[in-house]
Amino acid sequence: MDKKICIMGLGYIGLPTAVMFANHGLKVHGVDINEKAVNLIRNKHLHIEENGLLERLTKAIDDGNFTVSTKPEVADVYIIAVPSPIKEDKTINIDYVRSATKAIVPFLQEGNLVILESTVPPRTVEDVMLPILKETGLEIGKELFVSHSPERVIPGRVFEELVNNDRIVGGINDKSSHLTKELYEVFVKGTIHLTDATTAEMVKVIENTYRDVNIAFANELAKISENIGVNVWEAIKLANYHPRVNIHLPGPGVGGHCIAVDPWFLVELQPDLAKMIHLARTINDGMPSYTVNKVQGIFKKNGINNGRVAVLGLAFKGNIDDMRESPSIDVIHRLEELGIDYTAFDPHIKENQLERQTQDLSEAVNNADLLLVLTDHNYFKELVPEEIDGIRSKFVLDTKNCLDRSKWEKAGFKFLTLGDSKNF
Repeated sequence: MDKKICIMGLGYIGLPTAVMFANHGLKVHGVDINEKAVNLIRNKHLHIEENGLLERLTKAIDDGNFTVSTKPEVADVYIIAVPSPIKEDKTINIDYVRSATKAIVPFLQEGNLVILESTVPPRTVEDVMLPILKETGLEIGKELFVSHSPERVIPGRVFEELVNNDRIVGGINDKSSHLTKELYEVFVKGTIHLTDATTAEMVKVIENTYRDVNIAFANELAKISENIGVNVWEAIKLANYHPRVNIHLPGPGVGGHCIAVDPWFLVELQPDLAKMIHLARTINDGMPSYTVNKVQGIFKKNGINNGRVAVLGLAFKGNIDDMRESPSIDVIHRLEELGIDYTAFDPHIKENQLERQTQDLSEAVNNADLLLVLTDHNYFKELVPEEIDGIRSKFVLDTKNCLDRSKWEKAGFKFLTLGDSKNF
């Protein structure tokens, strides 16, 4: 395929997508407003962590297929992969999508294709992007083609899933859909399903909202289990042996750029109807406080005054460096509100981003009364309890059920797991 692609946004989705196209022989120009990130990428360094990304980036640049800057260039296809976060009041901040769309308007020519990859509320293409794109003077659907093809990957497995996952493509008309399908067929081996833009937007939000509601159910089960002598992890595992049951797992909250954000799009869009969705969000957003309450209960029950917590894990999921919407941050804010002393450590977050964060596990656990595991990094699973030195009181609260209880108890630790009152 002889097409040049301009990708707006070089974050966790935009950069892997860019190098994937470049590694398949297309000319790609990547754009980001973050000058530091652009300079790092230009010099074949990363500002994000993703398995296999550095090797693919290096090849793309060395082959002459990938350039980067802070400004768009003339291209055949424009892909918008910028953030779509929520504000403090839980409403969508669509400014990044709007700004990226405006930025490409001066470069658009007849026959171009514009693809939105960012996850957005339904009708964003129709109500936000198309009015801006009409400023080109090009006839939408005949001279300028537009579609939405949301990413459906998870950090840590982006390249595998970019290739193998099915993909949804929603065009503003049939030609927009087919042009987009033809483009992604360069590397996608999964089935590419065609629909309209608004349905495609809805599909992506549905996928993440389903998971959020399911996790909220698991978190309620965890709370109930703690009151009736049940290990919720065992109960869920056994329930999931039923062929039509697939319950997710509980935890200290829900994070990331999708599951913790996208359900709010539907709440904002239809507040009178999205009642279960809103309740699920409230339950999951309440888990960091619930977790800190458990910490307080452990200290009080064991006569620990002025206790200190070693917070282990800041990323929202295991083995990545992504802190977006991480419940760990909310846990830390709650600890601060209550005046509980803490230190924080995450082996994947290479630069300190919090006041009491350290790059040294020994420093994090020194004089701690409780190890609070919030992220299921392999690093934590592989810790040797006997080598944990300097801890003051030997308590562990594992909110991810990721540590080997018997190993820690053998080393003299009092071990608690979120949602388990059967074993303590």
